[in-house]
Amino acid sequence: MSLPAVAYQVRVAETPADREACFAVRKEVFVTEQGVPEEIEYDAYDAVAVHVLAVREDGEPLGTGRLLHGERAAAKTGGEPGVGSLGRLAVAKEARGLGVGVALVRAVEEAARTLGLTAVDLHAQTHALGFYERLGYEAYGPEFPDAGIPHRSMRRVL
Repeated sequence: MSLPAVAYQVRVAETPADREACFAVRKEVFVTEQGVPEEIEYDAYDAVAVHVLAVREDGEPLGTGRLLHGERAAAKTGGEPGVGSLGRLAVAKEARGLGVGVALVRAVEEAARTLGLTAVDLHAQTHALGFYERLGYEAYGPEFPDAGIPHRSMRRVL
């Protein structure tokens, strides 16, 4: 059974309304569905990250992700210059399986290229390793907990 096509666009979140839409999707997915404490879901990096947003034609937010770069990414990438950190990738339940996650990852990678980055790291929930592997990411290092959820580090050279 194939899912119905849904027209959507992915863009860099540039307005306060776009950012609020990103945060709303993250709250739905991480806080409500996965039980991540709200006080750790949002952090100081949100103010300086590049956020991407997927929205339906009617403006309904479907997904989001963020890119940290430069000094902000250093804590997540081992301090390697030229490596960005993809994080907070979230797709609303009704939009899963429609290609929204792939489009968001590719938008983050394009933003990384625009910034002159040569690779993107991420911390993937272990159930999502296959998703990222299909997009060219390779896992490294041991499994570790983040917000009580098992994760692995992954990287893709751009």
